[in-house]
Amino acid sequence: MLSPTKKLRIIVGGMVGQYPLGGVAWDYFHYCLGLHELGHDVYYHEDTWCWPFDPNLGFATDKPDHTVNFLKSFFDTYAPHLAQKWHYLFLHEKHFGMTAEAFGEIAKTADVFLNISGACFIPEQLNPRCIKVFMDTDPGYNQFVLSERYAWSQNVERWCKQVADHDRHLTYAENIYGEDCVIPRMNFDWRPTRCVVTLPSWEKVKAAPVPKNAPFTTVMTLGYFPGPLIYRGKTYGSKAMEFEKFRSQPRQTDAPILVAVGGDKVPLDPIRQDGWHLTDGTKATQTVESYMQFLADSAGEWSIAKNVYVDTNSGWFSCRTACYLAAGRPAVVEETGWSRFIPSGKGVIAFRTVEESVAALATVSADPLRHRAAAYDIAREYLAPDKVLPPMLDAIFSSATPANTQK
Repeated sequence: MLSPTKKLRIIVGGMVGQYPLGGVAWDYFHYCLGLHELGHDVYYHEDTWCWPFDPNLGFATDKPDHTVNFLKSFFDTYAPHLAQKWHYLFLHEKHFGMTAEAFGEIAKTADVFLNISGACFIPEQLNPRCIKVFMDTDPGYNQFVLSERYAWSQNVERWCKQVADHDRHLTYAENIYGEDCVIPRMNFDWRPTRCVVTLPSWEKVKAAPVPKNAPFTTVMTLGYFPGPLIYRGKTYGSKAMEFEKFRSQPRQTDAPILVAVGGDKVPLDPIRQDGWHLTDGTKATQTVESYMQFLADSAGEWSIAKNVYVDTNSGWFSCRTACYLAAGRPAVVEETGWSRFIPSGKGVIAFRTVEESVAALATVSADPLRHRAAAYDIAREYLAPDKVLPPMLDAIFSSATPANTQK
């Protein structure tokens, strides 16, 4: 087996083409840029077999034009060294970026297929010695589906088989082996990791002055799962469920908060009546540039997490929060158990209650320059490629199995 310290040929699988939005792009492309930064030979590949969402239309479409232009523009602008190294397979038929032949040759010689979110089908021509990695970015939800195989989950048996067909299983649930984490492990050898952020990508945003009276912001989808997520008699929810705990917050703090909201059929008027400032989530994140500007215009981030991340004590940490921190914007974000792995208190502060959230906002507002500097320090010390990716590759190449995998 190859050593992770040597130059590897790595295919990163994602779903940016399916959801061509600024925030989604960074969730996946940070891995491409970060692995390249460490000297590896990196390619982006996408084959979700799904119609792509077109933000101009507001719904999925059978035309790939917007997606293809989005992908090309990102690599041309933010990763020109990878401009010839991306491959988008539209509905498993039409190839964009790299040709079918060119990508096939890469697949035959790949060392690692890093399937982020498990979004992609495994490439058919993949090197038989290539390590196929399922990266669980939605902890709790994924394991509950694997355990319960809900009837409402589309193609659930096929999806469960696809998960099992990978050689390694990483997870954003850093606390999955903690005694208080209720996520079932299903005999999978879960290896904890966390999101990554490439610091040079955010230098211009970090250098931009914070506007006077800038609000704390976040991007939040207040949708619901396709069906009830029930495990051992308890129902777990998405952000919509968790948000209800904090509806009264605007009446208890002077810190302005602006939420870019997405989601189908979200009742926005009652939320506004509670004092929340809202803007359209799709418009704020429609392009990479608009997303980065949204962060630049922020005093920092305030955000909750999905209820399933919180109530399972998963240890999940947000890719979006990583962007705020790299941009030198402090974050006040809900506790999921992440503070056991990334320190809370300066630059990023955890909360579980409205009272703790209000106090944290006041702390950051009282000394914003100190917390801006600390935010960047957290990104550099805990989320940068040289901190996250070498341990991730060690976990991929290690044959050792963590104790207590059967839960």
